[in-house]
Amino acid sequence: MTNRRDFIKNMSLITAGGVLAGVTGTSCSGGTATATAAAPKGNKVLGLQIYSLQQELYNDLPKRMAELKEMGYVKLELSGYSAGKVGDVDMMEFKKMAEDAGLKLVSSHVSPSIEGQQMFAPFSYDDVPKLKEDWKFKTEEHQKLGCKFMIIPMFLPIMSMKTSDEVKQMSDYFNQLAEINKQAGITFAYHNHNWEFNRVTTPGEQAGRNPFAPSGQQIQDLMIEYTDPALVSFELDVYWTVRGGNDPLEYLKKHANRIKALHIKDTAVLGQSGLLNFENIFNQMYANGIEDFFVELESVQALNITQFEGVKGCADFLQNASFVK
Repeated sequence: MTNRRDFIKNMSLITAGGVLAGVTGTSCSGGTATATAAAPKGNKVLGLQIYSLQQELYNDLPKRMAELKEMGYVKLELSGYSAGKVGDVDMMEFKKMAEDAGLKLVSSHVSPSIEGQQMFAPFSYDDVPKLKEDWKFKTEEHQKLGCKFMIIPMFLPIMSMKTSDEVKQMSDYFNQLAEINKQAGITFAYHNHNWEFNRVTTPGEQAGRNPFAPSGQQIQDLMIEYTDPALVSFELDVYWTVRGGNDPLEYLKKHANRIKALHIKDTAVLGQSGLLNFENIFNQMYANGIEDFFVELESVQALNITQFEGVKGCADFLQNASFVK
């Protein structure tokens, strides 16, 4: 039986210009796409998911934002919005400090909640009316921030889903939230991790089998099928797509009309693992007309550097990459 590790290894060998096999320690014939001759700094439009900085961002916030602009970041994707604040900062004060530094708030990761409590499994759709009221309020807040996107960063009930009917019900729920966004002129999107690539049974299939078995349909694919393309878009996290056993390049090609933003991510600092062929990903992103991408960096504590140093390393990689515009 083919497992995810074997799949990624095989995919790297057969997919032209696709994912590199850094997971398995092998490499495809195309070689690792590294940053080539330095491109002029200042003309590139780099985006950053502020989760990458964790609490370091809030140590003298105006100064930190100025440092991000100096690195070359122009667009920000928010994390940590709650009850009119970003982190512990009033959201409009946050917006002003960002704009004073020359940064634009483009996107925000936001979770539907009831009285501040996020939805976990088991998920009751009886709560949808309250969740829609919560989402309407959050949408109005993000209109004030001027955000182009409101993106659900994860939906934990997905991890326990076993059937396509469960995915259909969730997709109908997303359509309802997305309609609220559309009326406000904001794009609703969903951001994947790796568990969206678990497989579920569809009518006629045997239930209770291994969710990683090469049968059934992937949740991500069903979400794309079941959600309304006029309402729901997707932010493809290229790193988690690979970890889910899939090729982000193929997703970009197949779903060009649904993927509206990217998370550019690696195991740590961009370009150091050899896991992804960023050159081909960026080329396809531009071919698709995608305007927004955001660097995301997990904790780099094991590297004995700060989050800001890691984020700067990511910016340097992109600034020096001839394939990044």
